[in-house]
Amino acid sequence: SYRYIFFTNNSSTSSEEYIKKLAKMNCHIKSDMIMTSGDVMIKFLQTEYLGKSVYLLGTEPLRTSFVNAGINLYDAENGVSSDGKKANRPDIVVVGFDKTLTYETLTNACTYIREGAIFLATHLDINCPVKNGFIPDCGAICAAIELSTGVKPRFVGKPFKETVDMIVASTGISADKISFVGDRIYTDVATGVNNGAMGVLVLTGETKKDDIPASKVQPDAVFDSIKEMGEMLSD
Repeated sequence: SYRYIFFTNNSSTSSEEYIKKLAKMNCHIKSDMIMTSGDVMIKFLQTEYLGKSVYLLGTEPLRTSFVNAGINLYDAENGVSSDGKKANRPDIVVVGFDKTLTYETLTNACTYIREGAIFLATHLDINCPVKNGFIPDCGAICAAIELSTGVKPRFVGKPFKETVDMIVASTGISADKISFVGDRIYTDVATGVNNGAMGVLVLTGETKKDDIPASKVQPDAVFDSIKEMGEMLSD
């Protein structure tokens, strides 16, 4: 038998909301079967920057996840973090897929980074596909901050090692026994191929068959759809 989890780079919402969304599609999963780039960032902060103050550009669900995880959030208006310490700037700026972004919060992030705050981001996706096209994603927000400050962010979602590390730690399964399946060759497939796991491409989304030969990342396997893959695995 095969175990599976859902992973999304979308850090604008929480795992709980995805569980509800999947349930409406008659796909019922438990909390240990879903993970977001926001979850990876929380684990990364807890591991590498425990107790450090964090200024977050993120939606309310992401902020709630950070609060519930005990992340020390910095309040720009009052110049104080969750632990009660006052400071002119936070230790870290974390950027997510912030659909509530304002010019004020964007300016604050740039100022803090110029003053020496560490620049972290949940994922590098530039655009998020929606019903009528695309909307700017986390990578686009980071591009504006990088252009303003001259500082590049460190990303932790797909296709980076931090994502694989968290999945390995959460499942207890070694990377060489894990396959990352998705329709984006530079995130989904690259996560596996670049980090000791497998990368499987499905042709039901962004990447088309004609895109494969020119890609620096080459998938370990290609399927027309997840359905086709499932049928093969069930044989």
